Order: sequence, then structure tokens, then C-alpha cells
Amino acid sequence: MSKEQTPIRSICVYCGSQGGRDPAQLQAGRTLGKSIADHGLRLVYGGGTRGIMGAVASGVLSAGGHVTGIIPEFLMDKEATRHSLGQLNELVVTADMHERKHKMFERADAFVALPGGIGTLEEIVEIMTWAQLGRHRKPMVFGNINGFWNPMMELIQHMRDQGFVHTAHLVQPLVIDRAEDIVPGILASAAAKGRDGEAEIIAKM
Repeated sequence: MSKEQTPIRSICVYCGSQGGRDPAQLQAGRTLGKSIADHGLRLVYGGGTRGIMGAVASGVLSAGGHVTGIIPEFLMDKEATRHSLGQLNELVVTADMHERKHKMFERADAFVALPGGIGTLEEIVEIMTWAQLGRHRKPMVFGNINGFWNPMMELIQHMRDQGFVHTAHLVQPLVIDRAEDIVPGILASAAAKGRDGEAEIIAKM
């Protein structure tokens, strides 16, 4: 695998299609979106225009940034409306969830998990799994808004302590508490290490 460093151009954000019960979570979505745009980066996300997903996209668009939404056709009327999807800079409609996740991976240089449900958890865990298997070295971040991901961090540490995270040095997500610190954290992490050649990674998936 190549260790050539690639600059961060786009950030994939995983998060809830609902707003959650803590208003700080929606605000974090908007703040992160604005920060992505302010740093001249592109948002890649699941295409939803409601909940925290919608807040992130709105934050990017309102700050003049570029948004790519990637959504399976069967979710277009569940997580969004066709009118609101038309406001995105780019919309990619996939046949299924597997294709969606693959395209999100292809187009992203880093990954962020904001608060969300089972789908959000599944997406970031899969990215961590690919990292553990040596398929990528793209930065991974848990946006730990008001401690939302603390139980997850405890579980990961428990798995490490029990000897089940066999390549722990490859699974080192950043845990960042404030939305405004996420993009600077990603950029600093990327500057500190290179990442694998993208074409080679995708070919191995």
C-alpha cells in the first residue's frame, strides 16, 4: 500500500436523520457544516434533509459550501423530500445501502460520526473495521457532543482490554467534544500522517 499523503478535500459525516432530544446535537450539525464550508472542504453525506443530517447540509450550503448527497432510492421520501434534495449541489441515487456506503467511502477523505442511531453506529463501525483490516488510513472522528459517544468509547476500550482489537494501532479514531474543533482536528491528523492510495483501497473492498 502507498503511504503517500493525500490532502483532505472532502469529509463524510454520519449522523441521525432525526434531531434527537438534545438541542445541542442539531446545533453541532449546523456548526460542523459551516466549519466544513469555511475550510473550503466538501461535504459527503447520506442525503437526508431532516434531523441532524439536514442540519449539517444546511450549515454547509448556508456558508457557500458544496454538498454531495448519496441516498438509496427507497429512502428518498423517508429521509428527505425530492424538492429539498434538489437544493444539494450533487445528488447520487444508489440502488441499495451497500452501493451508498461504497460511494461515500470513495468520495471522502475523512469520516465524522455525530450523534445518531443504529444506522450511524453501523456506518462508523464499518469504517473502523476497514481501518483495522488495513484498507485505509483516513481520519475517523467521533463528534462526542455532550458525551454522546462515551458508552461507545468505553466499549471499544473494553474490547481492547479483552484482546479483541488485534490491530489497535490501526483503529485510533479521534474523539472531539466540540463541533468547531472537528475540522481542525482532521486537518492536523492528516498533516501528521499519510494515507493509502485511494484506488488501491477501493480495489480491495
